[in-house]
Amino acid sequence: MTATSKTVHVISHTHWDREWYMPYEAHHVKLIETMDTLLDTFEADPDFRSFYLDGQTIVVDDYLQIYPEKRERIQRLCDEGKLFLGPWYILQDEFLTSGEANVRNLQIGHREAAAFGRISKLGYFPDSFGNMGQAAQLLRQAGIGTAVFGRGVKATGFNNRVEDSSGLTSPYSELIWQSPDGSAVLGILFANWYNNGMEIPTDPERAKAYWDVRLKRAEQYASTSHLLFMNGCDHQPVQTNLSEALRVARELYPEYTFVHSSFEEYLEALRPELPADLSVTAGELRGQRTDGWYTLVNTASARVYVKQMNARNQTLLERIAEPLAAIAHSLGKPYPHAQLQYAWKTLMQNHPHDSICGCSVDEVYHEMATRFAKSMEVAKAVAAESASYIASGIDTSAFASFGDGAAPFAAFNTSGYEGSSVVTVEVEWSRRYFDQSENPAAVMKEVRDRTLPGGYLVNARGERIDCEAVDLGVRFGYDLPKDRFRQPYMARAVRLTFETEALPAMGYASYAWISGAVGEPPEAAPGHGADGSLVIGDRALDNGRLRVTVGEDGRFSLLDHRTGQQYDNLGEYEDVGDIGNEYIFKQPEGDTPYSTAWRSADIRVVLDTPFQAAIEISNELLVPASADERLAEEVAAMIEFRQRKAKRSEKFVPLRIVTRVSLDRSGLGVQVRARIDNRSKDHRLRVLLPTGVNSEVHYADSVFEVAERANQPEAEWQNPSNCQHMSAFVGVHAEGRGLTVATKGLNEYEVLQDGRNTIAVTLLRSVGELGDWGVFPTPEAQCLGEQEAEWMIIPHAGLEDRTEAYREAYRYTVPATAAGTGVHGGTLPGEADFLPWSGEGLAFSNLKVAEATGDRVARWYNLTGEPVTLAVHPDAAAVLYKSDILESAGGEKASGVLPVCGCEIVTLGLKGGNVWSRSL
Repeated sequence: MTATSKTVHVISHTHWDREWYMPYEAHHVKLIETMDTLLDTFEADPDFRSFYLDGQTIVVDDYLQIYPEKRERIQRLCDEGKLFLGPWYILQDEFLTSGEANVRNLQIGHREAAAFGRISKLGYFPDSFGNMGQAAQLLRQAGIGTAVFGRGVKATGFNNRVEDSSGLTSPYSELIWQSPDGSAVLGILFANWYNNGMEIPTDPERAKAYWDVRLKRAEQYASTSHLLFMNGCDHQPVQTNLSEALRVARELYPEYTFVHSSFEEYLEALRPELPADLSVTAGELRGQRTDGWYTLVNTASARVYVKQMNARNQTLLERIAEPLAAIAHSLGKPYPHAQLQYAWKTLMQNHPHDSICGCSVDEVYHEMATRFAKSMEVAKAVAAESASYIASGIDTSAFASFGDGAAPFAAFNTSGYEGSSVVTVEVEWSRRYFDQSENPAAVMKEVRDRTLPGGYLVNARGERIDCEAVDLGVRFGYDLPKDRFRQPYMARAVRLTFETEALPAMGYASYAWISGAVGEPPEAAPGHGADGSLVIGDRALDNGRLRVTVGEDGRFSLLDHRTGQQYDNLGEYEDVGDIGNEYIFKQPEGDTPYSTAWRSADIRVVLDTPFQAAIEISNELLVPASADERLAEEVAAMIEFRQRKAKRSEKFVPLRIVTRVSLDRSGLGVQVRARIDNRSKDHRLRVLLPTGVNSEVHYADSVFEVAERANQPEAEWQNPSNCQHMSAFVGVHAEGRGLTVATKGLNEYEVLQDGRNTIAVTLLRSVGELGDWGVFPTPEAQCLGEQEAEWMIIPHAGLEDRTEAYREAYRYTVPATAAGTGVHGGTLPGEADFLPWSGEGLAFSNLKVAEATGDRVARWYNLTGEPVTLAVHPDAAAVLYKSDILESAGGEKASGVLPVCGCEIVTLGLKGGNVWSRSL
């Protein structure tokens, strides 16, 4: 290839972090200035041909929020092919957002870009902290054939500089990126970062020095004659004199063709010249072939409380509100598209990497907490109204035989997996509505006098169910009817805790509290009614499947009766220093961990019912109060974290951890909740769970896949820490033995090379600075005060039933939903499943209603690399068709039995029909 044939494609852009080293509104002001300048530049300079708006439509939303009258100017630029919008709504962190959140991001981004005309069909990941393995499949299903990214294949350091590495996985900046199912896209690596063409000089002397270096660097990695230069960077103002800068470049380098280009033009010119020997990069891009310091994986443990809020919010939307609304819609209720989209957009405004990763200034997280709260309130309202609508259609007339004291309700399971759960619900009965003319105290007394405490719980078959009941007395409540003014009332209430029977995978079972019952109670349901206990002695629990035995230091053993395998020394807590920042964990040199092992703990049984038991373990450690004074000096002087010499302080404070280990009667795993009283700064706390499994690999839940990862890092790896991301769980297994750890919003783990393949889950990481390019103190990132963490330990038989353990891990994260109703007739039976399905090795993702078609859509993905079969059993009136992640109509018609390729993501549309199965 000769120099005379080379074309320099200069693409103008700005990478817009909505919030980062300043709060959102401070960055918002700068965005308005940037967009104003951009629009003026387009009008003033006819040679300024195009601008890429960072692949995220929210940039336009944020601008039009201030200047709605400028929509027409933006529309005109889109029509002229000068401004490119989409395909995303926001530029998300891929690993810290769920599969469905990544899908909604594409769906909403496409919808909003389409409102302006053309959608930019480019998988744009300029600064993601690693890239998900299923990206190529998601993009292909959305009609996108190219991905552009800056991290994962080659190490990129802070301050937008590039560190050369001897372990490149591709000799070119162009490669083939393949997902586990075989889907592939053209990958364009920002080999010299996404700022390699920023601030191009117009002075000839400076321009020559600039281009001499940059042209050489671009040519080092380009596989064709087309060289990509990104004219922009983080919050980069528009280069208004770009046309002049390119004119100067053309004069200096007549052998090159300089064009103010777009991604569309660049790719159209690039593709015909691509060589046949492009390397194929498969799966996740996590910087595996680097020194390990700048993968930025430790953002998974920065501000853990943010990740926990996000997990709750995502679960509430995608696993509860949307499925319940879809079921209600199939029964005649309008689907709340607008409300759910608002909730999703509000949530996704917390998903940009600098936001959800916890690597911004403290003020950012005040606003994020408000967004989480707003999104969840909408989701809760949708879920509650949908559940009530469904419950109102259940035939509960059988409960009338128990008299006026019957208070029916439905317990919904929307996890997609059949199973029992211990649930707590509050049930009201004997409501007495009143108005302003009445005395509320008299109404309360009236209700109290006509109701009685005590009673029992029955299922839809009239069988008695074990439960714990707490009388809440008479209390105030209100209804908000859709056709008249609010209706206050007084009602008797009880709080019930019980273990449900096996609930349908996507449905409900009905129950009733029979208050003040007299006479003989009905017969107990199978497995209920016995005076049994799961407590064995002072420090052990046993449900017939599992036995938990707690040692004197609080560590416990877990025996799996089914396999005979025992897992010892689970639950040790380890605390070490951290002199890094929100991005990167760095343990001080010579630091010695503090551990709860071999230290006496206070242990007591705190719950003993026939269906659930729990042991409480109280540990206390004295740990250093913070790093020593040297850390503040090193931070102020911007000493790179690897060069810091700070140690931990010689002043000590107590670190108190109260752990509740519980076992359900039908439980397949042990549930653990820890309350942490954190008074220390500059440290990391983990729980250690030795698996005792002999394996060189482990498996982590990620975006639409369970990714296989090596326990031992590559030879290039220098970082002593080898932490990784997980979504819902991580596990290690071999033939006959396996241990899976499911979590709620705990996204960082490490499999230790200690001979036991111990899974170390990060519960808390306390740091005091943002890091990156400046000095930005973040005192609230120390996470002082009470923190909580939840996880579940699921033993299994290893290879042969690992996917069943994964399903249990997914089910663990989705709580049951309850809705009260009255005694009445109805068209629905006492128990129903609205999406009966089966398929070994498949994971369920979501049930919702597609906006464009009004059809129900359901999504699964294959956890294995082998072909499997999905069987869906809707009623005969429903028509099934295969769709995609954009939930398009018109796919091939599907029977109730569908082959699913290895690692495939499959979306089915269900048109018509609303019949349920599992009727009583």
